[in-house]
Amino acid sequence: MGTEILYPSVAILALLVLSAFFSGSETSLTAVSLPRMYTLEQQGNERAKIVNELWRRKERLIGAILLGNNLVNIMASAVATSVLINMVGNAGVAYATIAMTLLVLIFAEVMPKTYAIHHADRLALAVAPILRVVVLVLFPVTHAIHMVVRATLHLFGVEMSATLSHERSEEELRGAIDLHSGDAEEVRHERAMLRSILDLADVNVEEIMTHRRNVISIDADLPPAEIVGAVLKCPYTRVPLWSGDVDNIVGVLHAKALLRAVQELGGRSENVDVRAIANPAWFIPESTDLLSQLQAFRARHEHFALVVDEYGEMLGIVTLEDILEEIVGEIADEHDVEMEGVVVEEDGSVVADGTVTIRDLNRQFEWRLPDEEANTIAGLVIEEARRLPEAGQAFVFHGFRFEIIERKRNQITRLRLTPLGESADGEADDTGDDGRRGARAAPA
Repeated sequence: MGTEILYPSVAILALLVLSAFFSGSETSLTAVSLPRMYTLEQQGNERAKIVNELWRRKERLIGAILLGNNLVNIMASAVATSVLINMVGNAGVAYATIAMTLLVLIFAEVMPKTYAIHHADRLALAVAPILRVVVLVLFPVTHAIHMVVRATLHLFGVEMSATLSHERSEEELRGAIDLHSGDAEEVRHERAMLRSILDLADVNVEEIMTHRRNVISIDADLPPAEIVGAVLKCPYTRVPLWSGDVDNIVGVLHAKALLRAVQELGGRSENVDVRAIANPAWFIPESTDLLSQLQAFRARHEHFALVVDEYGEMLGIVTLEDILEEIVGEIADEHDVEMEGVVVEEDGSVVADGTVTIRDLNRQFEWRLPDEEANTIAGLVIEEARRLPEAGQAFVFHGFRFEIIERKRNQITRLRLTPLGESADGEADDTGDDGRRGARAAPA
């Protein structure tokens, strides 16, 4: 009698151990850090290589694990039911159901999966070689199961895609960046950099260029000595040259090339042929995205381009530094001119120039202000208000209160942004009659 109970008990215990193995393996391999596994594989870790191989064929992996797990669970329940029926009769079915449910739930499901969640990488590396053998052994059965599953889903019009679309992959990558949690300045900066890299293909040069009214250019028809003096006073190393009209750019003068020419002439700057040493102007359309322009800068070994619209009129300039600043943030050197930009007030509000770009504010404060219709914060207010506001007016939209501090002629030059709470967000997001998100005027 003792042997009749001992052997089945040992069999049930062994089957529960196998069930725990399959459950823990499934959780560890689905929760494993794939970037870390790829890094370990590059470092020569053979177990990490096996993990990556299993993941590349995860249909086989999941199928083998589920098949093995269900097989041992059903077998353990069948053995327990058989033993208890022999011991207590038909009531043994109920006893076996209750006992096996508790045993499987606690020791074969919850406990191994809890451990696997907290030690996913370590456990995945440990079980990978064993699972590779299991997958190979069970492959004929799992393959047949997958064929039946695919055929059944096909009958209902459901098609299985083996690869993620580009949009889906980018969404997952953005989600992973957002999960890089932490409020430290260094962590926030890392998140901003990673988001900016993904945004390069979605941002046009028009959105980051230096507008033509802020571009320093020099008349190429001036005496060479005056041009040399103007270049020395300029804080930039590359200066556009124009002739006859400021829109008629005839070249780009590099300060280093100019000084080299002056040195070759023994310091006689009046004899310098400025046009001869200037580089040809490189014109690019305003619709060029930053990723394409970055690649073009690298291919041409250029750092400077002039942006033109569809009619060929110059809109501004864009440099390699401008694109890099979109990724890493503002880059300041000893020659940069300090300009009034953004000031954070003690009450949490932000006072900003109207020319500050929405992207810079979003990056600095991790806001989500839309920048599809406007590049600058002043442009956003005008777009949402649908009129040119007066100084002292305030508007609420996109979860912020925008107060116009200063306006010069037809330009908003300074305004205050105050983030609002959840209730205010709801009010700010009311939709106007035309279907667009409306701006609600607020008392100043």
